[in-house]
Amino acid sequence: MAGAPPPLRSCPALLLGACASGQGKTTVTAALARFHRGRGRRVRVFKTGPDFLDPMILARAAGGEVEPLDLWMVGPDLCAAKLYAAAAQADLILIEGAMGLFDGEPSAADLAQRFHIPVAALIDAGGMGQTFGALAQGLARYRPGLRLAGVVANRVASDRHAEMIRAGMPAAVPFLGCVRRLADAALPSRHLGLVQADEVADLDRRLDAAAALIAPTELAALPAAVAFQPSSPGPAPQAWLEGRRIAVARDGAFAFLYPDNLRLLAAMGAELTQFSPLQDSEVVADAIYLPGGYPELHLDALAANRSMMASLHAHVAAGRPVYAECGGMLYLLERLTDKAGHGADLLGVLPGQARMQPRLAGLGMQALDLPEGRLRGHSFHHSTMQTPVAPSAHGRRQVDGLRGEPFYRHGSVRASYLHLYFPSAPEAAASLFLP
Repeated sequence: MAGAPPPLRSCPALLLGACASGQGKTTVTAALARFHRGRGRRVRVFKTGPDFLDPMILARAAGGEVEPLDLWMVGPDLCAAKLYAAAAQADLILIEGAMGLFDGEPSAADLAQRFHIPVAALIDAGGMGQTFGALAQGLARYRPGLRLAGVVANRVASDRHAEMIRAGMPAAVPFLGCVRRLADAALPSRHLGLVQADEVADLDRRLDAAAALIAPTELAALPAAVAFQPSSPGPAPQAWLEGRRIAVARDGAFAFLYPDNLRLLAAMGAELTQFSPLQDSEVVADAIYLPGGYPELHLDALAANRSMMASLHAHVAAGRPVYAECGGMLYLLERLTDKAGHGADLLGVLPGQARMQPRLAGLGMQALDLPEGRLRGHSFHHSTMQTPVAPSAHGRRQVDGLRGEPFYRHGSVRASYLHLYFPSAPEAAASLFLP
């Protein structure tokens, strides 16, 4: 006779959405995580959509790893499994949305509605008074069936400003309070988004200052509990990488990595090591993983590390695989030039050159079809590149199915602007690190 089914797991949960990008979602989510963690609660934080920088900040605030939740890239089954597992470990689950609450397909609202998670809708109240209530009412009514915990006014300037906002709030829309504007709590940013957590010397002080802003609001109370359904992440992957050592670049120039990717490589049998193209003199491995990051901010240091470049040339000459994403691919080129016109000669194992642009040059979810399966991921870059190497494949844009980013194979080098989410197709991910 079959055993009893696994039980439901209940845990307070809240998704932080907003009316647009730039409303302060990351700061408020980090403040919430820090506030509740400071009261002895175990907080698990997730980020909707593809992102590397926000999770670095959120991980520091929560004291634990921040994973992606996205119904397309991660998939609904793995999202469900992540939430079910988190509910067993946490006193509070927080999810930061992406862009506006209803933006994208699927949107943060789609995720919240699928898993019955209440939403706190954030609005930057700067420059408005009673009109805030009109926006709040629109967000509350836009999608019937969405579980709205309430609306939050962010970056409120004064007590008088708060009074004006409260005066315009419709009685039928729950109001969770005003989060004050505070320069000491602001998070610095640059062209790809927030500055990496390890680069912000006073980040903990900023997070503590932000957490103090939560106490006077309704956000200080735990949100409603959500019952999460039992779910399995699926069958264990095969040991396609058994006995292979994969060296992963991890330093200030190369840090854009999904922890899920590394866990999967290890689950497929790989031995993972780390190295720094900025500081180390050599790397010895069966395969190399060069993730994205900010090589354009470290041009001189990368170019000056001739011993590391010689080691990487020897690796490629021996026919051992190198897989590179976005900034990792730029490092493989012959030359990279930053936005100020300063350039440096880099590895040159992938012919071509790239230049940073003043505006975004690529953005969006894409899938890459390889013989072993379809990997899902995303593109987000401010550079353009020229190479004589013909692409071996192209990504397909999620929004319309049109041709997306090129994927290159040049000897043992495999490279693309795409940031791929390996659990979406484990065998295809393994193939990137095999001869």
